[in-house]
Amino acid sequence: MTPAIFGLSGLRLTAEERAFFRDSDPAGYILFGRNIEDREQLRALTDELRAIHGRDRLFVCIDQEGGRVARMKPPQWLRFPPGEAFDRLYDIAPASAIEAARANAEALGMDLAEVGITVDCHPSLDVRQPGAHDVIGDRALGSEPMRVAALGRAVLQGLGRAGIAGCIKHMPGHGRALADSHKALPVVDASEEELEIDLVPFRALADTPVGMTAHIRYRVWDDENAGTLSPFVVGEIIRRRIGFDGLLLTDDLDMEALSGTVPERAARAIAAGCDIALNCWAKMDDMVGITNVLPAMSEETSARLERALNVTQSAFNGARQAGLLAKRDALLALAGEPA
Repeated sequence: MTPAIFGLSGLRLTAEERAFFRDSDPAGYILFGRNIEDREQLRALTDELRAIHGRDRLFVCIDQEGGRVARMKPPQWLRFPPGEAFDRLYDIAPASAIEAARANAEALGMDLAEVGITVDCHPSLDVRQPGAHDVIGDRALGSEPMRVAALGRAVLQGLGRAGIAGCIKHMPGHGRALADSHKALPVVDASEEELEIDLVPFRALADTPVGMTAHIRYRVWDDENAGTLSPFVVGEIIRRRIGFDGLLLTDDLDMEALSGTVPERAARAIAAGCDIALNCWAKMDDMVGITNVLPAMSEETSARLERALNVTQSAFNGARQAGLLAKRDALLALAGEPA
């Protein structure tokens, strides 16, 4: 198996993609708006991916957070609020905020499960910092690390109840970035003591089966490499100090924060200690190049992948989803939040 997650070009697999995926056997796939039309189409697409490999449990992920980060959109799917809504409710009613976040995540997860998606790249555990770039912004669950951890745990629990594996991101923390890593490499000059704040939510939820790195250079830890490509950040900070032993995905390797060809970036990330190279944009030359340069998946990564998929068994329940949404809306109304 190739330790990579690949994107798809459109609403259906092309013959070239089908043949390539059969031969390269990637760890999984990621979906975007270009792959999504309606329930019937999306379920057929994920079923086709499963049929290629003959695996009922397949890593099929998506970025479905709520707010501005949602690949499955109305009117076909429900609209979900951003993390900031639960942070504001926490100001006046912490227990209600936690329950609202849990109910919201379970309802969201049901939408994913219905169409054969097994992993949500959510929640963001980035601690929001004043003056930072708004690429995180209202996606954050707060600016106090233990609040972020409490709400993040509720999100993971809700997704798990729907049979969806969550993915904590962006380790070891994106909340201080002054640039958007989609466009440039952010450089963080914070001290070790300051960065300890960023690690708190990840450390609290280090037993999560899936996590994602950040394309950020942390000068105090590695003044030459982005975190994704840094053996020190991956090995010392993420694996040892945070204590994360789950399946570690890179953030998207196409992002402009990184230099070199996409296959070169993938090789460096795996060499640095990441488990999986995430390549989102379905460019066949890049995917072939990644497959050619990466080693076969290690036994350790294979075991982590298997653990990540252990929760991915569910069935859609429309009546339960309606009840969860009603509970969420009643709780958010306490803080004057719109449904």
